[in-house]
Amino acid sequence: MVAHGVSSDLAAAVDWAAPWFGPVAADGRAMVGAPDLRGALSETARVRNVRTAAGSPVRFADPTAAGSTAYEAHIARTGAVPTRDNLHDFFNALVWLGFPCTKARLNALQASAIAAHGIGVRRGPLRDAATLIDENGMLLVTRRADLVDALRQRAWRRLFVAYRAAWAGEVRAVVFGHALMEKLVAPYKGITAHALPVLLPADAPLAEVDAGVAAALDATLSPRRLLPVPVMGIPGWACNDDAAYYDDQAVFRAPHPSGRSLKEPAAGQLNQGQ
Repeated sequence: MVAHGVSSDLAAAVDWAAPWFGPVAADGRAMVGAPDLRGALSETARVRNVRTAAGSPVRFADPTAAGSTAYEAHIARTGAVPTRDNLHDFFNALVWLGFPCTKARLNALQASAIAAHGIGVRRGPLRDAATLIDENGMLLVTRRADLVDALRQRAWRRLFVAYRAAWAGEVRAVVFGHALMEKLVAPYKGITAHALPVLLPADAPLAEVDAGVAAALDATLSPRRLLPVPVMGIPGWACNDDAAYYDDQAVFRAPHPSGRSLKEPAAGQLNQGQ
């Protein structure tokens, strides 16, 4: 990544003041314009002692670094994250810097599944869920069980209108997935994240959130534990003050007729004590 690549385009492409970029904005701003972006990202990872679950120092390498080895397996073994000259991989690197424990844990789960089952046509529920969190995940940090229930039931007016005041201090939406961040460079109403509820105070430091999520992820992880949330429905993230905004059923969809989504436990929800 050199100055004439993605680095020079970031200032115009990314609104770092947008609420969804909050956790990575400081690093993003700092990296824009770096003459050697991969080098700057790697140096920051070194200073912060970012490591894989096995203890290998994380660095951001040439996109061909993995060769014929599976991407996640290569990272787990070497710590070298193949990084292309595009926003997608830039955001991935920023998430490594901002959420090192969770990224390392997701990588370890992926690598373990690959070692056990290889690379097949189907990844299986564990790798599917890990990929969804990694690419499109949102961490919903709150102690409000009623709010999480409203999300699980897709009770959009209750979640975003009746409980609107809660979004000012009792719940925090933290964008984690780097593909989701890439979509949010040019936001549109239909963007939907896969939310993982995190039972912590909304104002918990991000390092505490990161450590808690990483500690809770295990081999039982499944896509059924993730809750769909239309990102632009979050109060303050779009011009959605008018309750009629949530009448758009193409975005704010009703629960599945089978009711399956209502029967799933709040798995993925983390209990880090009272």
